[in-house]
Amino acid sequence: MVFPHYRYDKKYYPKSGEIFDSQEMEESEYLNSFFDKYSGQLIGKKISIDITGFMRPHLLFLVRLFQFHGILKFDAFYSEPVRYQKKDDTRFSAGPVTLVRPIAGYEGVPENDSSNDILLLGIGYDHELLKQVAEHKDFAKIITLWGFPSLRADMYQESVIRASKAPEAAFPTGKGKLRYYAPVNDPFSTAARIHEIVCVESIKKSVTNLYLSPLSTKAQALGFALYAIYAGPLAISIIFPFADGYEQETSVGIAEIWRYTIELPNMKVT
Repeated sequence: MVFPHYRYDKKYYPKSGEIFDSQEMEESEYLNSFFDKYSGQLIGKKISIDITGFMRPHLLFLVRLFQFHGILKFDAFYSEPVRYQKKDDTRFSAGPVTLVRPIAGYEGVPENDSSNDILLLGIGYDHELLKQVAEHKDFAKIITLWGFPSLRADMYQESVIRASKAPEAAFPTGKGKLRYYAPVNDPFSTAARIHEIVCVESIKKSVTNLYLSPLSTKAQALGFALYAIYAGPLAISIIFPFADGYEQETSVGIAEIWRYTIELPNMKVT
């Protein structure tokens, strides 16, 4: 797959293998087009996906699409970088945020009551994305989920430095009372942690609408998807700040490669 958001010149496309190249920017249009072409080759087969270079909205919609088509088990591979190119100054979006909206397949069933809406932010490097999501849901109570342990020892500190440029989103209470942690390379721990957070908040007061925004690693974004899928058709939506484009190269080297075996519930059950 070649995502148009990265704006690669065709001269840099792989010279071998099959390439799916669509100019559809919206995740459902892009991936439905992919499935129209390849679904016959996928159903009933063992599937592995390298999620490292995926757009996060596309990754999450792909998981939902697998569930819809009855592909309930697959392997996802994620490559940890040795470091990010510009360390705490690394940018992943290339251009302004033009829209904040739910990711296709994760719109949820919203409640009219918004008295205890919660926005759970997965904290990443791009402070502008954090800021835009927080402003979009400025009526919601903000809770932050930080990536710790981080991929590398210095990456947590780098993310704190970047996030501090959007203090209203990353440090909503000023004292970090609503700050939680989950490993950035473990989608299962992330999903379990979100479940724990929601249970804790629900004990205090029933949560009216839950908005999730995965702005950290692809592995952690996968955990957000797993939580939402297993939670079922509740007032849960996953929202994302969409930018004009995204940087092509942001990391250096490969430190480790992780394999996750993902199992999804049958859609009829949820």
